[in-house]
Amino acid sequence: MIAQSLHPWNVTYREAVRIQEKLRARISLTNSARTVSSVAGADVSYSRGGGDGIAGMVVLSFPDLDLMDEAFVRGKISFPYIPGLLSFREAPLLVEVFQRLQHPPDVVLYDGQGIAHPRSFGLASHMGVLLDLPSVGCAKKKLVGDFGEVGLQAGSTTPLKMKGKIIGAVIRTRRGVKPVFVSPGHRIDLESSIQLVLKTCRGFRLPEPIRRAHLMVKKNRSLGRASPTGK
Repeated sequence: MIAQSLHPWNVTYREAVRIQEKLRARISLTNSARTVSSVAGADVSYSRGGGDGIAGMVVLSFPDLDLMDEAFVRGKISFPYIPGLLSFREAPLLVEVFQRLQHPPDVVLYDGQGIAHPRSFGLASHMGVLLDLPSVGCAKKKLVGDFGEVGLQAGSTTPLKMKGKIIGAVIRTRRGVKPVFVSPGHRIDLESSIQLVLKTCRGFRLPEPIRRAHLMVKKNRSLGRASPTGK
């Protein structure tokens, strides 16, 4: 699968914001992931200086969550860290690693936001539009919005709202740990996003696809591997 080339990456802050506002119109929150047999998790890790990054994707079968495919790439990070513009920092490497997968997934979970974003166009939405693939944001921290108390039991949820509109859900994936912030990215609705996150958790705070991707990039960062594919 080849990602769409919709815009350049070497842009200014204002240009990046305009790109998000323009591409936001392409988002669909209609669930097209009705039959899911594979789920990928994506994560990016950085070198200590922040100039290099390692992006990884792990594809697991669904619902069994057996390993089907994995890949990682290492590359330069040229865009600075700016809240709300994470995709301009991470998406170029994520697109590259996705194109190296032998088994493209039915849906991808990203360690970032979907529509729970100041311009309703977080990393998961941006990648979903670029790949034209169902995508879900599952972030460890809130970027925007307000929410009430979340129950202590695993599986407890509460709506995440911005200006009175529901933009996501706050989910307790494991008793005794902080909740995660889930929002649809593209080609999936909120309820399906919530269920996918809960069904891919295996006793940890993060869904298994994202957790496995995180472990992979962390391991290869510490080993200093130079393989461009991670195979």
